[in-house]
Amino acid sequence: MVDFDVALVDWSRAQFALTAIYHWIFVPLTLGLSFIVAFMHTMYYKTGDEEWKNMTKFWMKLFGINFAIGVATGIILEFEFGTNWSNYSWFVGDIFGAPLAIEGILAFFLESTFIAVMFFGWERVSKKFHMLSSWFVAFGSNLSAFWILVANAWMQNPVGMQFNPDTVRNEMANFFDVALSPTAVFKFLHTVSQAYIIGSLFVIAVSAWFILRNRHILFARKSILIASVFGLLSSIFVAFTGDSSASDVAQTQPMKLAAMEALYDGEVNADMYTIGVLNKAEDNDNFTGIRIPGMLSILAFRDANAFVPGVNDLVNGNEEQNILSAEARIEKGKIAIKALADYKEAKKQNKNKLAAEKLLEFEANYEHFGYGYFNNKREIVPNVPLTFYSFHIMVGLGLLFILLFAWLLYASLKQKIIQNKFLLHISVWSILFGYIASELGWVVAEAGRQPWTIQDILPVSVSTSHLNVGSVQTTFFIFLGLFTILLIAEIKIMVTQIKIGPDEKGGSHV
Repeated sequence: MVDFDVALVDWSRAQFALTAIYHWIFVPLTLGLSFIVAFMHTMYYKTGDEEWKNMTKFWMKLFGINFAIGVATGIILEFEFGTNWSNYSWFVGDIFGAPLAIEGILAFFLESTFIAVMFFGWERVSKKFHMLSSWFVAFGSNLSAFWILVANAWMQNPVGMQFNPDTVRNEMANFFDVALSPTAVFKFLHTVSQAYIIGSLFVIAVSAWFILRNRHILFARKSILIASVFGLLSSIFVAFTGDSSASDVAQTQPMKLAAMEALYDGEVNADMYTIGVLNKAEDNDNFTGIRIPGMLSILAFRDANAFVPGVNDLVNGNEEQNILSAEARIEKGKIAIKALADYKEAKKQNKNKLAAEKLLEFEANYEHFGYGYFNNKREIVPNVPLTFYSFHIMVGLGLLFILLFAWLLYASLKQKIIQNKFLLHISVWSILFGYIASELGWVVAEAGRQPWTIQDILPVSVSTSHLNVGSVQTTFFIFLGLFTILLIAEIKIMVTQIKIGPDEKGGSHV
């Protein structure tokens, strides 16, 4: 059994979570605003209407402020893989590093090149090339997100690889299996469409604030119309991609699905929980609220009669459903770890026959390799209440966003948006709930797969660097202060620019 420092693991996790949470405040707004700006820029190119130019410039300015600060937090996040998680980076660097390298060389280069043209190309390049630069920035930003999410999806569902026992590293066997796995595709589509909701809510919130103060009315009405259409389409798409993602989780991360639904005892025709609260019981009487009969089986496996394993099935095993207990997997994992050590020792001593035997023993138990680092079967269970409530609040807010965008679109088309003060006030605050739903989505994705860094292969406890706990604590508080300052600075700059408003020369003030 490998010894590890619990405090070091906890502080390393806390620092990475801190950086990721702050980074994700900036990223979805960048992804969402980029396409809204590109669309407005296209309308200006096609019509020559100065109103569209003013709209493009105003939202482009806010996009640029957010983009600059988001880059700073993103760079720190990637560096932490090398500083705080070097064991993880060593173990899977050949695979995990590839999409991150492509993101830096291709996607980030694309967006950073054309962002200069987008901001400073007015009257300097042709109108068509300038308009196209906005689309290149939008596609570049989303392409960047794709490669990062491919890397994250591989941690959730490690495919397209083979383990090299001589180097003790996982190596890529098929690039396309990694890049185009269902987990990667669903995660990308669900995450970026959720980011489009953030961008739409931001535009709507600012525009509603203008209307409530009787400023830039025509500008605000047009912006709300565009954002409500984009937001409605995105929120509907989020629902579909979320369903596909949940079905993929059922196949690849059954423990996460069980935690998402607080399902302790597996069931055929399993119910889905909607509104309610968890009790303390660790069985299927743990929920008080509204259930939809059979819906979890349908959503997870597209079959009402499908068996959905619960936490207890995955911990204690279920012979009828051919589910191995955690204790059995821990035992097989320890066999794999010892066989690997024996193999390397035999190779060192040139005992080739023994090495071959130990290699076969290791390969026979490799799928349980990560479990060998645990001693207690309960260690494989994530925080069920945290995952459950995060998932259900996220889903609930997602449904409300569909209603909000539909209401805004209806009011805009009927030209009743100005008179509906209640809807405008809701719209101003909607961006806050958009961010809550967005962050909760990552809580489900990351807290739900604990205790794994790489599902079933590498636990978090053995992924950290050999650092002094005090060093990690110190940098945690340094980053906390730095990121908070950056966030306050962004909000202050954003608010200042919003108060200034768009250029009124084109008639945006009515």
